[in-house]
Amino acid sequence: MADSSRVIIKNSHVIDATSQEPRELTVVVEGTDIVDLVPPGSPVTSGDAHEIDLQGGWLLPGLWDVHTHIGRGIPDPGWRDESIAERTTRAGRDCMNALALGITGMRVVGEREYVDVAWKRAFDSGLFTGPSLFTCGWFITTTAGHFLRSGTAKEVDGPTEFRRAIRENIKNGVDFIKLNLTGGIMGPPWDGMQSTFPTPDEIDAAFEICHQRGFKVVAHAGGTHGIKTAIAHGAWTLEHGYVLDDEAVTMMAEAGTYYVPTLGLSHLNRGPAYAESEIEHAWAEAHPAPPDYAARAVVAAEAHAEGFKKALDAGVPIANGSDLALPDGGLLELAQLVRRGMTEWQAIVAATKTSAEVCEASDRRGTVEIGKAADLLVIGSNPLKDIENVRDVKLVMKDGQIVVRN
Repeated sequence: MADSSRVIIKNSHVIDATSQEPRELTVVVEGTDIVDLVPPGSPVTSGDAHEIDLQGGWLLPGLWDVHTHIGRGIPDPGWRDESIAERTTRAGRDCMNALALGITGMRVVGEREYVDVAWKRAFDSGLFTGPSLFTCGWFITTTAGHFLRSGTAKEVDGPTEFRRAIRENIKNGVDFIKLNLTGGIMGPPWDGMQSTFPTPDEIDAAFEICHQRGFKVVAHAGGTHGIKTAIAHGAWTLEHGYVLDDEAVTMMAEAGTYYVPTLGLSHLNRGPAYAESEIEHAWAEAHPAPPDYAARAVVAAEAHAEGFKKALDAGVPIANGSDLALPDGGLLELAQLVRRGMTEWQAIVAATKTSAEVCEASDRRGTVEIGKAADLLVIGSNPLKDIENVRDVKLVMKDGQIVVRN
């Protein structure tokens, strides 16, 4: 009987997310971890290990989506019509479906009633097998703020209410604090990206308590004023950044602010007529945006792409986050990163190594290295030639456990 705690994965092209050149390696997994990477011709002690011959397949770290809302897609006009039990059940199932596509890590940047924290604990405990989750709890905004169609926003006003909401999130076990600074491309007419919603005293109070308690800020900011305010206050990540001017890009590069552009949000929600592949066309037809949202996405997409390219050229660290419905939003965003200027290699790093850094998990995850957790994706075709090949899933491993094998 093979030792199920030791797995030897042979005959693979390994893209480890640390070196641009793939390597021919045998990957040895013991328990939850990668314990050896053996080059061709070197002996491997198999013993009673379970051996898997990939026959020339491509092995890379599990992928990440660091801008998700696991309860439902956005916008979510039906959130009032369901129980929290129904929402929770669906969210967990969708997370597990995402894992089956090779998405082994996710950061949840707004969820109601701490559904995200509950599933994080369930997955971490081993009660269920799902992706590693990193959580923000409630999306904190102002009255007449952003994200009100989602059911996951908490409206607060004044420095005292901001502090209380942040402390409530901390008390309930979140990993990060998500703050709303501006509008976006979804919502009523007054919810525009150029509008900064919190007042200066509210912003100061929110960032002060986050810094004091050691919680990094995930900042939703679309327009230039909100973007620069977030960076100047020490935001850990900038989400969306629909309008990035040269000054904002320079500030991000100098501060080391991580950028999560969510390009799919503006590009894919324009509708099927704008789709650039059959996969995107099918997704757009299955997820029709409200007409007002689609119209605003059309207007935003060009500037969004231009700002992203500026950030990429300036060396701003960029991670993969979709803000699209599970399970495959992260894969759609990965393709968008390439369409808007990244090489396939850069996109893979964004969706693995950099995304793990964003979640402060790079000591254990995000690369194929000895001592790291065995979160692995095996595909049948070379993703360095076509990023869509990440959909050709042959095997998914999470913490050394095989969850998909085709």
